[in-house]
Amino acid sequence: MTVYKIMIIEDDPLIRSELRNLLCGNGYNTVAVSDFGTTIAEVKREDPQLILLDIKLPGENGFSLCSKIRTFSNVPIVFVTSCNTDMDELNSILLGGDAYITKPYNTAILLAKIASLLKRAYPANGQEVIAYQKTLLHLESSKLEFDGQQIDLTKNELKILYCLYKNAGKICPRNDLIDFLWDNQLYVDDNALSVNVNRIRDKLSAIGLHDFIKTKHRQGYYI
Repeated sequence: MTVYKIMIIEDDPLIRSELRNLLCGNGYNTVAVSDFGTTIAEVKREDPQLILLDIKLPGENGFSLCSKIRTFSNVPIVFVTSCNTDMDELNSILLGGDAYITKPYNTAILLAKIASLLKRAYPANGQEVIAYQKTLLHLESSKLEFDGQQIDLTKNELKILYCLYKNAGKICPRNDLIDFLWDNQLYVDDNALSVNVNRIRDKLSAIGLHDFIKTKHRQGYYI
């Protein structure tokens, strides 16, 4: 079983300790930033699988840190903060945050959100190859193999195919796919999913896999 490392960027010692105890008690490894002058360097060095980030911090605030992290990493970022205005939440989304939870937080909701984001960000979770009919989906290398040929997949293309393979023979609703790829549907053009699926189809056709992904009108996709 994969043990995920979660980084806590929180300047309140009591809350930081509370979060560490909560996460460790639920099977996560944790690392906490204590020198807020070297936060970005710590993120690069520790390479966590998820970050809990406060907004009000000594020196550089959470919004600025999130923006910088997004220049080199797609790690899921959960804002855990006492800032509770709509503008704060909107800024967190626009700057690349994946979730926004206000203090005092409900521990069950926080843990559920963390688990959901980790599942979405790391779908492989120990399973490297999925076979279907005469194809192989390589999760670690982001490739699809058919008849001795391989195609490279982008992160979103891999996620789409992962969902379709795990539900082979069943329709994957469009809304479920959008939610899996992009955490907040309100800020995603529905056409973005169609564009990604069409790109996958073009790649599959190039290696002889025609009509592999089928469309159920107004419902979703299936293989």
